[in-house]
Amino acid sequence: MPEKINLSFDEMWEKVLACDRAYDGVFFTAVKTTKIYCRPSCRSRKPKKINVAFYQDIQEVENAGYRACKRCRPDTTHSPDLGVVNSVITFLINHYKQPFILQDIADHVGISSFYLERLFKRETAETPRSYLEKIRVDKASHYLRNSLKTNLEICYETGFQSPSNFYRVFRRLKNCTPSEYRHLLNEDRP
Repeated sequence: MPEKINLSFDEMWEKVLACDRAYDGVFFTAVKTTKIYCRPSCRSRKPKKINVAFYQDIQEVENAGYRACKRCRPDTTHSPDLGVVNSVITFLINHYKQPFILQDIADHVGISSFYLERLFKRETAETPRSYLEKIRVDKASHYLRNSLKTNLEICYETGFQSPSNFYRVFRRLKNCTPSEYRHLLNEDRP
């Protein structure tokens, strides 16, 4: 049985609103009113939040009576290696707080670290490390938006080993520092 991911409803909803391809195959978005399920990256009109349910397995969503979206076609897989990649992504999402090396991920999915990096990069166009950094920055953004934790607390809460690395990666992915990001969010709120 595939490992379950540890994302809250709100975090998954944010991925759907952002049409984030990084989470395709990791979970599915089901619309209760239309009985259709999609990938998180589907470009179809977004449903109301109260009409959405999330499923982590395609069998589970189909057994609940939903049919596949004809636009994003979540029932088709584009590569035979997608299962391995989804397993790696689930591992990264569930263990983002922990320090680990590529060999730990390779051991989890049962392939060599060299082959894992090559396969993952071919399927996602990024390395497992850069993917993990995106997950950590996404979590940090969520905390900055929804909590009063300090930047240092968020740094360690999201698995970064040092504040300097946290600030460097955050700036590279969000084009601003965590403090600037929080300030921009507070300006947008009424």
